[in-house]
Amino acid sequence: MIHLAEITRKFQMGDQAVYALDKVDLNIAAGEYVSIMGPSGSGKSTLLNIIGLLDRPDSGCYELDGKNVTELSETEQARVRRKKIGFVFQAFHLVPRLTAAENIELPLILNGTPPVERQTLVAEALQAFDLQSRAQHRPAELSGGQRQRVAIARATILQPSAILADEPTGNLDHVIGAEVMMLLENLHHAGTTLIMVTHDRELGARARRHIGMRDGKIVTDVS
Repeated sequence: MIHLAEITRKFQMGDQAVYALDKVDLNIAAGEYVSIMGPSGSGKSTLLNIIGLLDRPDSGCYELDGKNVTELSETEQARVRRKKIGFVFQAFHLVPRLTAAENIELPLILNGTPPVERQTLVAEALQAFDLQSRAQHRPAELSGGQRQRVAIARATILQPSAILADEPTGNLDHVIGAEVMMLLENLHHAGTTLIMVTHDRELGARARRHIGMRDGKIVTDVS
């Protein structure tokens, strides 16, 4: 599903080039559950952003489902991202002025899904994530766990083949974090590829495959 070959990403810090990713090679098959771990600045979030087509490498090739997506235009990358990839972030990234239902509906609107179908899909998602009673509440009126459930519902409403989770329980307490991980892992058990960046060793150990990063390189890859 995911094939990275010699991916390099560098940033200019004054007169010095800093390599966030240094000729990274990585293959992830459809349906895998992968954790990416490493110290701050190791390149793990940059790697996730490139896999999610939120950032472009300076060099190297990225193939997604057999197609070279490195050379696509921003519009073409956005289309691929919308259809194939769902994102779950530590900070939720919900739209503050929209209700829970409207946040979940947003990808459907961007995808051009007809209104009647949108209404049905959103109702199903609200029920699946136990959010019916919070449907008309805005993010500020929701608990952290409820906001993350809205974020996961939004990320999966178009049934992407992969979910990318960046510190998905970072802003949650242990109990609510465990509930969120159960939701994500249930999606994995249903066949979705799950790739998670985390600092939490206990959380990372739940994955089937563990990738360790340091200084922009993959230093361990254990299944």
